[in-house]
Amino acid sequence: MTTHSLSIEDLLQDTEYGLELVLLSGRGGLSNRITTPRIQKPGLALTGYTEHLHADRVQILGNTEISYLRHLPAETAAAHIATLCAFPITCFIVTMDLEPPATLLSAAEKGGIPLLRTPHLSSTFISLVTKYLEDRLLPVTHLHGVLVDVYGVGVLLLGKSGIGKSECALDLVIRGHRLVADDVVHIRKKMPSALVGSAAESLQFRMEVRGLGIINIKDLFGVSAIREKKIINLVIELVEWAPDQEYDRLGIDEQVYTILDVDLNYLKIPVRYGRNLTSIIEVAARNFLLKGMGYNSTREFHENLLARMESRALLKEVE
Repeated sequence: MTTHSLSIEDLLQDTEYGLELVLLSGRGGLSNRITTPRIQKPGLALTGYTEHLHADRVQILGNTEISYLRHLPAETAAAHIATLCAFPITCFIVTMDLEPPATLLSAAEKGGIPLLRTPHLSSTFISLVTKYLEDRLLPVTHLHGVLVDVYGVGVLLLGKSGIGKSECALDLVIRGHRLVADDVVHIRKKMPSALVGSAAESLQFRMEVRGLGIINIKDLFGVSAIREKKIINLVIELVEWAPDQEYDRLGIDEQVYTILDVDLNYLKIPVRYGRNLTSIIEVAARNFLLKGMGYNSTREFHENLLARMESRALLKEVE
């Protein structure tokens, strides 16, 4: 697992997310690191109450905060700003192109706290910067496997090299499903508990099939056969069939596979000559969708079986 951080200078130089930030003061703090995607509006902290101030978060100052500082007596405003800037604040960002008070500009410069400004409304900017920070900071990992979109279900295929993951994914694509990643799956955690999988840039839309080499799924089957990323819903591990191994035949005990502290539905499917794995995976995806709608065929079968056993036991007692 890899956890990232970024500097205020990285934030300032963004052009992809449309943050439109400019630096007003505190250039000495551009190397300050951001380690959390959460932001804060320090309204109460500006009144002097700093009990729940999170100095490691980006601090957003909107119209309410700037208007409050302007309406305070100069000495009171300066005292509250000094109290706030005594903390190791990562940075301040003023929205709506508002002009911050001179006392805030000087306190930020003195404390080495970058003070930035954006023309966006507070609500718009919070949405933009949260997405930016989540994309840059949330934990990531990489797994050897294949990720496919089957009936809208993100299915992650795992298994040792050569067991047939890519061939199975190719068959799914031929049936009309979509490839997300082959060989190496990049997985990023998205708050609060979703995992988004994508392909390595060099392997995007490509698949390795033994005997054919590298094929481009987008060129062969068109854009409807690929996806750039997909939330992972179900993990299926392909394992070699072993005659002496007991395999789950009822599916009563549901298993989970944990990635980045997120538990995912998990199935282990034995691979044997003559088994149609593609159909099994399609049915697994359909069954996952059915369970999401509140219907569990395995549980229904189990409950019906118990009810019949209880009914027969009662009949024997009567006899």
